[in-house]
Amino acid sequence: MTEERFSFTSGAKKTLIITGIIGVVLLILGVILTSGSDHGHGGEHHALNEATENLLASATPPQEAAVEHAAQNEHAEEGGHHESPIWLKRIFANLWVNNVYFTGLAIIGLFFVAIQYAAQAGWSAGMKRIPLAMAHWLPIAALLMIASWFVVKADVFHWTHSNLYGEGGDEILQHKSPFFYWPLEAGSFPLFYFLRMVIFFVLWYMFFIWIKREMLAEDIDADVKHWYQARKYSAIFLVVFAVTSSVSAWDWVMSVDPHWFSTMFGWYVFASWWVTGLAVITLIVVVLKENGYLKIVNANHLHDIGKFIFGFSIFWTYIWFSQFLLIYYANIPEETVYFIERLDAEQYKWVFFLNLLLNFFLPFLLLMTRDAKRHMALLKLVCPIVIAGHWFDFYLMITPGVMKQDGGFGFIEIGMLMIFGVAFLFVTLSSLTKAPLFAKNHPMLKESLHHHI
Repeated sequence: MTEERFSFTSGAKKTLIITGIIGVVLLILGVILTSGSDHGHGGEHHALNEATENLLASATPPQEAAVEHAAQNEHAEEGGHHESPIWLKRIFANLWVNNVYFTGLAIIGLFFVAIQYAAQAGWSAGMKRIPLAMAHWLPIAALLMIASWFVVKADVFHWTHSNLYGEGGDEILQHKSPFFYWPLEAGSFPLFYFLRMVIFFVLWYMFFIWIKREMLAEDIDADVKHWYQARKYSAIFLVVFAVTSSVSAWDWVMSVDPHWFSTMFGWYVFASWWVTGLAVITLIVVVLKENGYLKIVNANHLHDIGKFIFGFSIFWTYIWFSQFLLIYYANIPEETVYFIERLDAEQYKWVFFLNLLLNFFLPFLLLMTRDAKRHMALLKLVCPIVIAGHWFDFYLMITPGVMKQDGGFGFIEIGMLMIFGVAFLFVTLSSLTKAPLFAKNHPMLKESLHHHI
């Protein structure tokens, strides 16, 4: 089997650069339009409070006390610090949405590789370099996440305001403060939270370097020891990932709504990351095949990864429905307020239902048959649907908690997504050029060549 190398052509680079420039233009245009309409939002800030009051009216006495306390805390929180202009808060919210979303794509790239090694899977031997290339975004994601946190924290993470702690502060957040501030004083620098962020990225990057080193060694050395070493690192990484992915979901997403929590949230964020990563891997594989690359990949391989997208779209829906149904059935106001915030506001309600359409109904219906998973044209249709759908999923997780009734979807959101998407693709495709598209000495390459289902 001869080596096969990807060429990142100047035409492809030019297309990405033009797309990025369009994204910048749309972002600037969105800022101009939003800053010009900021004065029109003055009467909308009380809509969420009115929804909360409606909940109070139907609550039982103990529930009423809990919700009333949460509402008072929210008023104190909003009045305790200077609010940024709406256009700036939207930029901050979108910066964090895209940070989390594309960090997920990078870490899922490494997770996919680790799963293949740990499971001793042979079918994927010809496509593992694609998710490995996606993981090259990890160091950039770390820099963006850590640096931007200091910029956006006052607007995105309300628990960071020192006036919420101490006498007369927010009692709920005071009880949660060790999770953020230990061992320092509540309301100071959130050392425990920040160390977790740094440690997670360091661990992820270390395993990425170790696994990548063994994978690339297979290009020049036929010794099976590299495969065994990669499998060992992968098995350890999967344990590390099981913990860090859940805690990062609590830290980076769930803490945006600090009074609300869900015990299923770590699984929910993982499911969204995982199926999106699968869609990105599949889309890149299909596009490469259409351009004459990856001859080793055939309809049987596409069928397998198509089954992954189909199955985990259903898994995501199972987690989504389980979380929603438990909260809906219990009807405890301090839990249901999370969905009230997203269903009672016109600017989020359409996203709520679009989320289900893009992430469950369309993938389920389009990929239901065997033939659908084997045709590149249909996979090229479904994968962008899933990728866009789960971006909206993260938008819905983060934006309502940051923007309240001032959120929206427009040029700012589209522009920021295009900028991040171009940067991510540029890093991924550039890294693909630095090594063969598959390892000719992989011990399971023959199994992949003869894979048939």
